[in-house]
Amino acid sequence: FNTTNTQIYFFKMNKQKILLLKKRAFTLRKHVIEMVTEHGKGYVQQGLGASDLFSVLFFDELKLEDAQTDQFKRDRFILSTAHNSAVFHACLAERGLIPFDDLKNYCIDGSPLEINVSERLGKYVEATCGSLGQGLSVAQGMALSAKRNKSESRFYVILGDGELQEGQTWEAILSAGTWNIANLCLIVDCNGMQVEGDINKVISLEPLTEKFISFGWNTINCNGNDIAELLSSFKSAKECKAKPSVILAKTLVGKGVSFLEGQLSHNLFFPKIVANKALKFLK
Repeated sequence: FNTTNTQIYFFKMNKQKILLLKKRAFTLRKHVIEMVTEHGKGYVQQGLGASDLFSVLFFDELKLEDAQTDQFKRDRFILSTAHNSAVFHACLAERGLIPFDDLKNYCIDGSPLEINVSERLGKYVEATCGSLGQGLSVAQGMALSAKRNKSESRFYVILGDGELQEGQTWEAILSAGTWNIANLCLIVDCNGMQVEGDINKVISLEPLTEKFISFGWNTINCNGNDIAELLSSFKSAKECKAKPSVILAKTLVGKGVSFLEGQLSHNLFFPKIVANKALKFLK
């Protein structure tokens, strides 16, 4: 290829990738609605809002394919917001890591697909993070160990913006910046919601970007519901070799279902009549 043809080729390739990832996100949203409907409870709003983010992570960014043959090289993912479980379980099913039939067991007591993600599900759950604020500390320890052992693995953590009100997260942020743990990528799902409602009415986090920069992090802001921006953000994070990266991804709770968008409902009771309406509105 000459330069022009190469640019056209990659533009078309990226355009095709974006379309495929959008379809994945749509499928994840559909799974979230159906899973929560099965037993009338679960985390709908967060799952709908973060589906684009999970789509890019699980179907483009994370290197999991060689997990059976080389544990030393594969990437690790930690869902610190372990209650955002429906979309995570849907990702595992879509990646072929758990059977689709297992999704019907979401929220059943004693099931591996509990309402909070737990290690009982298997090896792709690196840590049980039912207590918020712990996931980044766990990932940091794993990433630091991998760095010292010259492993090729990267470590990804999804944290909720409400979790940043936990003191432990800032201890981890401070130390990761100090030790330049560049194989660590933190994604903050900035959906503006916590149990009590609007996070800014509980404890304000701003100026969040400046805080991460001052703690020594490669700080990236993006629209967490825009596939192209997410792809670009993960690329920038991977290219940074000198410090840990954080992607502050602004997401809209209830994304894709017009009558749910922006409703700050943490754990939504979701009867079938509402779910069927949501599936018709889903786009």
